[in-house]
Amino acid sequence: MQCKRKVCLCALLCGILFVTIATHTLQRGNLLPLAVAALRPFAATAPAGTLGRPPPTEAARPEEGVACGCPSCVADAGRSEWFDRRYDPQQQPVLTAQNASLPPLTLKWWLGLQRSAGEPKTEEVIQKMFQVISSPLPDWKPQKTRCRKCAVVGNSGNLLGSKHGPLIDSHTSVIRMNKATTSGFEEDVGNRTTHHLIYPESAVDLRPGVHLVLLPFKLRDLQWVASALTTGEIKTTYMRVKERIQADKDKVIVVNPTFFKYTHDRWTERHGRYPSTGMLAIVFSLHVCDEVSVFGYGADHLGNWHHYWENNKLAGAFRKTGVHNGDFEMQVIEKLAAAGKIKLHKR
Repeated sequence: MQCKRKVCLCALLCGILFVTIATHTLQRGNLLPLAVAALRPFAATAPAGTLGRPPPTEAARPEEGVACGCPSCVADAGRSEWFDRRYDPQQQPVLTAQNASLPPLTLKWWLGLQRSAGEPKTEEVIQKMFQVISSPLPDWKPQKTRCRKCAVVGNSGNLLGSKHGPLIDSHTSVIRMNKATTSGFEEDVGNRTTHHLIYPESAVDLRPGVHLVLLPFKLRDLQWVASALTTGEIKTTYMRVKERIQADKDKVIVVNPTFFKYTHDRWTERHGRYPSTGMLAIVFSLHVCDEVSVFGYGADHLGNWHHYWENNKLAGAFRKTGVHNGDFEMQVIEKLAAAGKIKLHKR
């Protein structure tokens, strides 16, 4: 009898000891997972295949929405909120036979810039113009397989002594404007030109292979370009102009008047009556180039606004007319540089 009691007591003690040891083991086994869970609160919801891998750093993440083959493309979105609010990738910078019908508000604004008496119908003028020049192909959209590097060369006296010539000429396209000359200034301004922006009053003869880019500030400018390449019948606008011009008719590009209004509304924010040639050249390049470098804008190192080929202290007098707002336009250009959308080269 006593033996049975001893056996039961021993069994009871063993059972108690087993339960105590098991409970203690389970508690110790749960401490580490709970501590790790407190440090990694999102581990349980991580996508399959990512557990155990460190999250990618900002530098390691691939760039999204790269639009072209350059390391950095003008059309890339998400890098500057200021730029994205102004830049419209759907804009058509070039006038073609297919987009020649201008919106009524644009047409009214554009025709009001520089009116002349007895203006014919806009559609008829554009139609006759495209009988002389070729309607360009819409090839200005960015492509991931190419990198178009453009140099936009202004005419500021700050180019003198810059020695930017070789750098300017190294670009895919070199855009100049108005009466820009390179002869005698090659070391500072370069020698190559692929696109030359003009209007009738600033027209110059172009070398073979150079694109004439017409900035039509008025309807008569469209009539003039057709005349200057054929009959030479138009001799005046609001002043005497070149009757004929040396240029390749198959390389003429006409900037869309709708693009003028877009630049005026979005970029210069309606400062001045309309944007300057220099401002239009930069905004135009933002839509037809992938990387943009800007040279020869603003005052020289003495604060004078003049052309690099002339010694004329009054060359910047247009800044006081109210037609263009040069100071505000320079602010926009500086912001484009700060946003990384252009490379602004200074002396």
